[in-house]
Amino acid sequence: MADHVGGAESAGPEPALLPRLAPTVSGVSSRAISALLDRLEASWGRRDSLMIVHRGHVIAEGWWEPYTAERPHLLYSLTKSFTSMAVGLAVADGLLALDDRVVDLLPEHVPADVSEQGRRITVHHLLSMTVGIPEDSLEGAWEREPGDLVKGFLRMPFTFPEGTRHTYDNATTFLLARMVERVTGRGLPEYLDERLFHPMGIDHAEWDRVSSGAAFGFHGLHLTTEAVAAFGQLLLDGGRWGDQQLVPREWVESATRKHIDSEWVLGGTNQDDFAFGYGYQFWMARHGYGGQGSYGQQCIVVPEHDLVVAVTAEGEAQHAYEALWECLLPGLGHPDTAEDDEALAERLRGLSLPMVEGSDGPGRWAVVKLDASAEGAALPNGTKVVVEPTGGGWLVRFEPLLDVEVGHGVWRESAPLGRPVVSAGAWQEDGTFVADLYVITTPHRVRLTVDPVAGTATAAWSTPPMTRPDLTLHLRSPLMTRPDVE
Repeated sequence: MADHVGGAESAGPEPALLPRLAPTVSGVSSRAISALLDRLEASWGRRDSLMIVHRGHVIAEGWWEPYTAERPHLLYSLTKSFTSMAVGLAVADGLLALDDRVVDLLPEHVPADVSEQGRRITVHHLLSMTVGIPEDSLEGAWEREPGDLVKGFLRMPFTFPEGTRHTYDNATTFLLARMVERVTGRGLPEYLDERLFHPMGIDHAEWDRVSSGAAFGFHGLHLTTEAVAAFGQLLLDGGRWGDQQLVPREWVESATRKHIDSEWVLGGTNQDDFAFGYGYQFWMARHGYGGQGSYGQQCIVVPEHDLVVAVTAEGEAQHAYEALWECLLPGLGHPDTAEDDEALAERLRGLSLPMVEGSDGPGRWAVVKLDASAEGAALPNGTKVVVEPTGGGWLVRFEPLLDVEVGHGVWRESAPLGRPVVSAGAWQEDGTFVADLYVITTPHRVRLTVDPVAGTATAAWSTPPMTRPDLTLHLRSPLMTRPDVE
């Protein structure tokens, strides 16, 4: 369990959103789920959480400590699928239409030199990412207009006719969020709270924002794993939650069907399950469809098997897909025994990430300077780093920026700038001090290495956040992870 000495209390658990059932009772092999865990742990980066829902019941759930069930987790681009539902609600209310044009709904953001194709871009083109720009326009648009992404987008060169080719493009979803806000008169977070999250019983939706206070829309939503799974069940049930039709069935069916061919290459490797087409902010897959976020944030819906799988991770989505298809699907309809169920449940209760090994170095201090010469360092060059022993661990001071509690043999939580970081560390035989600092509401971790002899330290991300590498941005409340743009 995490040691909360000196730390902030995390949000209390929400009431269960979905009922529970043993795998065997649901007709699913516990051994198949265990094989899925084996595959994920052997070949898929780092896992944070997993929840499997079959026939509307959670049949397996687990969090790799220090991740826990009650914490909202950064979903990256899985956020887009929620924005799609907001668009659908505005369409259902008669406030928005698929053929509405950006230039008509956001006229004050239209540049004087907008192209004819820019004038023709509609809600449909944005949803299906078929605007005609050959690559993700986000950075290019912000470079052109740091204070107005909509205007920067409309100034981008259009290479292909609109509606003819899919190119994954974050800026399209930012525009959709702004259009929803214009026609509803509500911020995107408030609109989804009122129309989707609160009726479902989801009370802890959090959002990253830009300097204007606007939610990204294409990224930045934080939800618990169960909330993601519940969203998948809502989709599987055609937008219905209990006795309420929260999203029109017609919109769910339209959003989650193929509108355009797609392909996806990551690091030179084809991602097979991303080549089945793109819907309205959803990817089609060889079985069903899903909302997808960077580093393996996934909500996978497989209607043919009455199945929903929610994953948070620091890994690669295609590996998870392959594990599901090859390990889990063969176990559907082939239940094992109650003893197998209990063995699986015990394993799920004991999931954990490796903790830094080494000694507590009783009474040992260190005072060094941070070397941030490597690209993407988590803190500024020259930051003073002080490792001060405390009961059961250390206080690590990054002066003058923040202090972090670090446990030895236990995870210790603190919230130096308002949001939690969970850490553990140890002194090594070579005389260095090493600590892992988990930005626990994200998939990201900072590895701190302190060398007292050299008088230096490094603070490196396991994978750099896709907004900015500055650690302080991800620990501040409220979240403003792009304070340099509107």
